[in-house]
Amino acid sequence: MIILWIILVVVAVLLEAATMALVSIWFAAGALAAVVAAALGFPLWVQIAVFLIVSLVLLAATRPLLKKLMPDKYIPTNGELDIGKKAVVIETVDNAKSTGRVKLDGVDWSADSWDGSVIKKDTVVIVKARGTTKLTVVPLKNND
Repeated sequence: MIILWIILVVVAVLLEAATMALVSIWFAAGALAAVVAAALGFPLWVQIAVFLIVSLVLLAATRPLLKKLMPDKYIPTNGELDIGKKAVVIETVDNAKSTGRVKLDGVDWSADSWDGSVIKKDTVVIVKARGTTKLTVVPLKNND
């Protein structure tokens, strides 16, 4: 039974290393405690109980503390910060013709129309979405 518990320790550690989600590390500790119980000759039901108790106690005791220490505030990416900004059309945006360029914060971007409408040159637009190389825009209304 020791081999099974050692395999569980390794799998839990590898899973934690792969995800870094603070999910399986407590089960690795529980499995390690079960290895000790197995090495001391305790029956299988005691090994399972040790595994469960150690895992759950560590999970209950440390996860809330670690969650408090981890940043909980969502930090948007640079791309997300562009959404909602104003840009100026420098080449008519026409999805059907695959044309359109806008200038956002001094940078020239390829652009698509949000609703498929044609947006003429020099129109002020609002960025609705941003891909890796293309902005999706909508014309600015007078009251915006």
